[in-house]
Amino acid sequence: MTNVAVTDTKRRALGKGLDSLLPRPQSPIAIETETGRPREIAIDLIESNPLQTRSQVNEEQLAELAASIAANGVVQPILVRPLAGGRFQLIAGERRWRASKLAGKPTVPAILRQVSDEQAMEITIVENLQREDLNPMEQARAFERLSREFHMTQEQIAHRTGKDRATVANFLRLLRLPPSVQSLVESGPISFGHARTLLALENAEEIEKAAQRVASLSLSVRQTENYVQTRIDPSLKAKKTPKEKLPIDPNVRDAQDRLQRALGLKVVIDDHNGRGKVMIEYARLEDFDALMEKLTGEPS
Repeated sequence: MTNVAVTDTKRRALGKGLDSLLPRPQSPIAIETETGRPREIAIDLIESNPLQTRSQVNEEQLAELAASIAANGVVQPILVRPLAGGRFQLIAGERRWRASKLAGKPTVPAILRQVSDEQAMEITIVENLQREDLNPMEQARAFERLSREFHMTQEQIAHRTGKDRATVANFLRLLRLPPSVQSLVESGPISFGHARTLLALENAEEIEKAAQRVASLSLSVRQTENYVQTRIDPSLKAKKTPKEKLPIDPNVRDAQDRLQRALGLKVVIDDHNGRGKVMIEYARLEDFDALMEKLTGEPS
């Protein structure tokens, strides 16, 4: 049997999704042992993927997946490529592979595929992006790696990962954050929206100081925007966050409604434990004259 993938110089184009890179029975085989169908491969013969873009794994979710695999097996095969010495390298399905090891499975169903580093990396990134497994910094580094190692433009990256070019550009900008702030983005206190806002400061020391304030006070993105604007232009006053409206006392609401019916105007009673003020709104001079007549008993 001829080893087609080794001799064939043509590569499949990137950007066609995972389906185009998975083997089909009618497709040319990549290596002599490949059948186009999943096969059980010893877990110990599979090596982790050095191109993996995910740096953090939720251990609780991994344990849940391991319990499911222990009970029902692996529903979706992982994707591997052959290495020398009868070993294999993981391309896609790292969580399923890790969970299978955790569940004590000796083998895991896998599809064998001969792919280049470029294809392997794209599959890994696309798989993770489709499952929203990556935090913002992991996505930013994945896009940067496609640009640096494979000389892709932002437009090409967007096309091949299914993202907008502007989205790719915004993620890449996160790499300008100081390392300490990148760590906060990875661990969660600083969101993607916070990070984008902080980048307006440009100065690393200012960004770090602002990020610490955002994290310690649990500021919203809108509050962060206000804070950043005051750092850029100290003459601006920080916008105050609207106070949460307390429920109106039923007696106050009843009195407010009665006054509105009697006066024919909008009435607001601001009561604080028996002290407060009554505000009457009018839109025309005629309404004001009518109000004066009702309150004084004298014609205006």
